[in-house]
Amino acid sequence: MFEYPACMADRATILHADLDAFYASVEQLLDPGLRNTPMAVGSGVVLAASYEAKAFGVSGGMSTRRAKELCPHLKMVGGHFSEYQRLGDAAIDIMKDFTPLVERISIDEAFLDVAGSIHLLGSPTDIAITIRRRVKDELGLPVSVGIARTKHLAKIASQVAKPDGLLLVPADRELEFLHPLPAELMWGVGPVTKARLAEMGIRTIGELAEAPGRSLERLLGAAIGTKLGALAWNSDPRAIEQHHSVSSVSAQSALGRSPVSDELIERTIRHLADRVASRLRAKSKAGHTVTARVRFADLRSVTRSVTLPAAVSVTPIIAEVAESLVRSALHDHPDVHEVSLLAVGVSGLAMESALQLELPLHLEGERIRPGTEAGSSRWVLDKAVDEVREKFGKRSIGYASVVLDESRAVPDEFRELAEH
Repeated sequence: MFEYPACMADRATILHADLDAFYASVEQLLDPGLRNTPMAVGSGVVLAASYEAKAFGVSGGMSTRRAKELCPHLKMVGGHFSEYQRLGDAAIDIMKDFTPLVERISIDEAFLDVAGSIHLLGSPTDIAITIRRRVKDELGLPVSVGIARTKHLAKIASQVAKPDGLLLVPADRELEFLHPLPAELMWGVGPVTKARLAEMGIRTIGELAEAPGRSLERLLGAAIGTKLGALAWNSDPRAIEQHHSVSSVSAQSALGRSPVSDELIERTIRHLADRVASRLRAKSKAGHTVTARVRFADLRSVTRSVTLPAAVSVTPIIAEVAESLVRSALHDHPDVHEVSLLAVGVSGLAMESALQLELPLHLEGERIRPGTEAGSSRWVLDKAVDEVREKFGKRSIGYASVVLDESRAVPDEFRELAEH
């Protein structure tokens, strides 16, 4: 465990607990023969890699072929998705023994506010030590914990503490700790944003904090630039949220550098629409706004959206609308010949316990209006598909046009866990 001097550390009461290399760690727990050896979860694509494999450069999202080029003795295994869910839930239950203020943000990580537990259970560091010990003893899994005054800094601290570590950042040492770190450790700085920042010569969080004027807003957009500028100074007023209200549902597919083709667009968009629509129907929700995002091979991205007259949760309707948005975006960029990512989302959500029919039943654009005769037949078909999948599994039935190459596709069970 690494810990800064404890001056004013009593103000640092936010914990970020993150199970280390979770999917790979679960597989090593289930099969002790995989321990201390480079291994990864997946088939055609690496879904997760052990720390032993990461040492060779293997990472999630990489093709299996590339992973084995980097690590010829890499062992690939399938996923035990029910075990991921069971053990992830069990770890969260342990955390809830220490405070009711637990915000789960994924299958394998959560924030905790322990300010109200200190008088009973000891300092935040004592609580973190006990959580780590219990998760290890009861579940056999390593977990790293960051402790800080804000959620953003606690999450960064847990990343720095990995693997299997604990790090406390007291309130009077925050910027001293934060500013030398690489900018990509910040929440919201992915490969695209990292590349754009590097073009400005910004590689550390401190350099980002000192960016002149409104340069970040001009480079990244007003919302993202303002947010990152504030986080670089550890300005993060967010409290623990125990119940998140879902405002949108989305899905995306990384495509590497794929040539633009009608087949690629139709197949990928319909697959994404199927994932989004089935999740909406499972929550008895529908949305008015459909959004599609296209990322080009040069990392530029374009987003298009349209608000429909009626809320939708029907797979073919979402697919057709999203596909038209993608084609519109590509039409506006005739120089683009390759894409690296496609995404579909639905927002403006409302409860949909039953389909609301429209009168008259024959309306303009009826194929994309779920309450018309044509639209309602599509909704009924989707509900039948949902029932078959509920009984026989998600792979038991689907639209022929959305069937992807199984050797490359990420299993839907893994996507659902990641989107949990």
